[in-house]
Amino acid sequence: MRSSSIFIALAGLIFTVPAQAEIFELPPEGYDVVGAVSTITARYEDTLIDIARRHGLGYEDIVRANPDLNIWLPGEGTEVVLPTRYVLPAGAREGVVLNLAEYRLYYFPEPKEGEPAYVMTYPISIGRMDWETPLGTTEIISKVVNPAWYPPQSVREEHAAEGDPLPRIVPPGPKNPLGKYALRLSMPGYLIHSTNKPAGVGMRVSHGCVRMFPEDIEFLFGLVGIDTKVRIVNEPVKFGWNGGELVMESHPKLEEGDKDPLTKMTELFISATGERAGELDWHLAEEIVGRSDGIPASVGEEHKKRRDKRGVGIISL
Repeated sequence: MRSSSIFIALAGLIFTVPAQAEIFELPPEGYDVVGAVSTITARYEDTLIDIARRHGLGYEDIVRANPDLNIWLPGEGTEVVLPTRYVLPAGAREGVVLNLAEYRLYYFPEPKEGEPAYVMTYPISIGRMDWETPLGTTEIISKVVNPAWYPPQSVREEHAAEGDPLPRIVPPGPKNPLGKYALRLSMPGYLIHSTNKPAGVGMRVSHGCVRMFPEDIEFLFGLVGIDTKVRIVNEPVKFGWNGGELVMESHPKLEEGDKDPLTKMTELFISATGERAGELDWHLAEEIVGRSDGIPASVGEEHKKRRDKRGVGIISL
């Protein structure tokens, strides 16, 4: 089992070698984008879910980035896109940030003096439409190894109706949906935990809790401390700067009642250019919202008092 000693290992080892797929050195001020999109060649035995897990991605990540491929049989020699470039969530880069629309967790460990800052990012599962994961700010109040599961009455009734009755207490073991590690939040009844069904990571499948791949939460469990701040947001559209380039990332909205993505896009553009004037190619941005494949793309640049060749399609603030 990983323990708090892993933080020492990170400081002395991981932070001095090239970053893993899920660990990035935080960019300097004026940069909000990490990682890079790449491709790999599928093997005969691969599924998209296998490939996603090996590269720190979830179900929705890999499917949206490869809409024309068969999930279960992409085919030997097929080029598979890995959408491993991310616009960092808006707001403070501290603690844990969960972006539900993105099915993704970001962890910003506090850097030691004189050392670079890092961000770690992992795919997550979230609550189903009838068991939504709540939004808001909370914190980690306890860490449990091999947790027992006490299913609420509503969950027991649901399982009973489906012919799969649950006991009042599910002990640790392969049938326990919490897996080996759980981080309890100050929101009563909500956890960030492992899972005994890893194929569902990156989907809306839980009763409101946040699930992670077993290997991911094992790693994270040894790093986060009690009282770590957790911010839960629902941001299907993200804007960020990559030097003088304005970058946008778009995901499908979770609920029908959520704000229209184009309206949200306009609001975020205004926010992103509040202190740094920029130009937005509206037509391209609208196309990216329509595609909503989670792959960041350049949609503008720092204000340079220019128009496109047609004299249209550019919004400047």
